[in-house]
Amino acid sequence: MRPVTPNSAVQGKGSRSGFYRSANRGAWERIARGLYLPEGAPAADWDQLEASARRPEATICLISSLAYYDLTDVIPDALDVAIPRGTRAPASEGAIRWHRFDAGTFLLEREDVVIPGSTQRIGIYTPERTIVDCFRLRADTGYEIPRDALKEWLRRGGKPATLMKVAQALPRSTKPVRDALEILA
Repeated sequence: MRPVTPNSAVQGKGSRSGFYRSANRGAWERIARGLYLPEGAPAADWDQLEASARRPEATICLISSLAYYDLTDVIPDALDVAIPRGTRAPASEGAIRWHRFDAGTFLLEREDVVIPGSTQRIGIYTPERTIVDCFRLRADTGYEIPRDALKEWLRRGGKPATLMKVAQALPRSTKPVRDALEILA
């Protein structure tokens, strides 16, 4: 199930005021400003739905992506979402932390996944890109989180050459990743 807006819900079926009356009667559940799901829709991550609905290019990144891949024990306090630099971060009510990544490397190692409990899709960076980004942005994430994620990734059979290939494609990341690999290997 995809979230609907009042405009998309009433196309050819009535008026906006009619939609709001049905929402007030409980036919629609408000998940964010201007976004609704039908009452009784399957449980889904409302923050992911909101991010994906507000920005189709939204991509889960950093600690939220590490948590998705079970590479960290840290529970993120907000959904980390990347958007291309130069685009405006939308206003949101959910616990979403918007990050702006360089448009030239934005699609590097990006995949689409289905939001559980929904038919909507959202982007997510691969484990390798996420680890490299966490080292690159260690002022935001801290040094322990990417180091521990790298340890777990290596324990699962990750190849250092693959990680270095991703690190070389991103600015300011080759040296910290190489240093961490030398210490852990």
